[in-house]
Amino acid sequence: MSTSASWDHPRTSFYTDHYELTMLQASLHSGAAHRRSVFEAFARRLPDGRRYGIVAGTGRLLEGIADFRFGEAELDFLGRTGVVNRDTLDYLANYRFSGDIWGYPEGEAYFPNSPILIVESTFAEACMLETYLLSVLNHDSAIASAASRMITAAGNRPCIEMGSRRTHEESAVAAARAAVIAGFDSTSNLEAGFRYGIKTVGTAAHSFTLLHDTEREAFEAQIASLGPGTSLLVDTYDVEAAVRAAVELAGPRLGGVRLDSGDLVAQAQWVRRLLDELGNVNTNIVVTSDLDEFAIAALQSAPVDSYGVGTSLVTGSGAPTASMVYKLVSRTDDAGNFVSVAKTAKNKTSMGGRKYALRKLNERGVATQEIVGIGHRPEDDDNDRPLLQQFMKNGELLPGWTGHEGVVRARQRHADTMAELPGVVNRLQRGEPAIPTIYEEN
Repeated sequence: MSTSASWDHPRTSFYTDHYELTMLQASLHSGAAHRRSVFEAFARRLPDGRRYGIVAGTGRLLEGIADFRFGEAELDFLGRTGVVNRDTLDYLANYRFSGDIWGYPEGEAYFPNSPILIVESTFAEACMLETYLLSVLNHDSAIASAASRMITAAGNRPCIEMGSRRTHEESAVAAARAAVIAGFDSTSNLEAGFRYGIKTVGTAAHSFTLLHDTEREAFEAQIASLGPGTSLLVDTYDVEAAVRAAVELAGPRLGGVRLDSGDLVAQAQWVRRLLDELGNVNTNIVVTSDLDEFAIAALQSAPVDSYGVGTSLVTGSGAPTASMVYKLVSRTDDAGNFVSVAKTAKNKTSMGGRKYALRKLNERGVATQEIVGIGHRPEDDDNDRPLLQQFMKNGELLPGWTGHEGVVRARQRHADTMAELPGVVNRLQRGEPAIPTIYEEN
């Protein structure tokens, strides 16, 4: 399935901070703006107690960088408000990112200090991407990381993303995309379906039942319109009466019943027994109601067929940001040679130098270490998997990383990386990162 060609990406150049443009102006004044520079996005640590993170948002980011421009309206605002001077406005009028970008593919697991994204260009081009880049990666990776834990807790049972009403309208689209990358089956968000070819689902809310004089009339209307394979919401009034009415009206072809309140474990168990007694052995039970990975894990013993997850997912299930930072790690000197640079302040140190990243696997193909090195990447042995892929070259997008194709590719990458990680990632208990990050220097 392809996405519609009629959707236009918004201009992204103002999804940024004031100080990025003042840095640009000052560096143009000093003459250093055009020094070749290498920036790196990474997280110094995982959210407290998490054992791994999942990269998401790169495809959205790349689309946005391709459209990072300053038009007449933006230039007029910057000049009228005195944000930058005339020389800087002249530079911005012709801005277009012309550098190279590498990184971990979407869906890949990451660990503390993994070089998740590497941007090489002039300082002027690369520094202005900081806020936009971090906004996208921090949000989407936080959602994907939470979604991955929920998928792990759900086992083989599908999860539906349905949190749009609990976040900003654009965040909702991004969250749906990130959730599907991490293994969610579908989303309720139509815009995500439109942009990225994601499967959308939905039936009815309690208001639909309350609109009708009786619950039975509501069920009759839904079945007549959507077919007997629809899912009926059965907890508006009396659950048992609703289940019996649903079966009577739709028969054994009833697709599902949805439970949205009460003790979901106990309720799912007796609803399953009731459905089976009534001959609806193939009718599914869908549960919703403020689920997170822990609630999903608690429902493992219950006869639930799928989960609808909203608020906890779109807020990162307690970790709404991946805490990534974007740091200059290397730049050219006056002679044109690259030199490593790094911040050394207490508690916020970073490692200078252009990085490579490998994942070491044991003889069974299980990951044992995240290897981050500085300098030229050594020859790979049979147990090292390179992690960095190139996404942009000379400012041009390389194929396969964006749109629907990018989502499909990232979803497969997530499945593959989770199969490769040690079994400890399946535990929801707090713990250290699943594999250690080892530093090398050549």
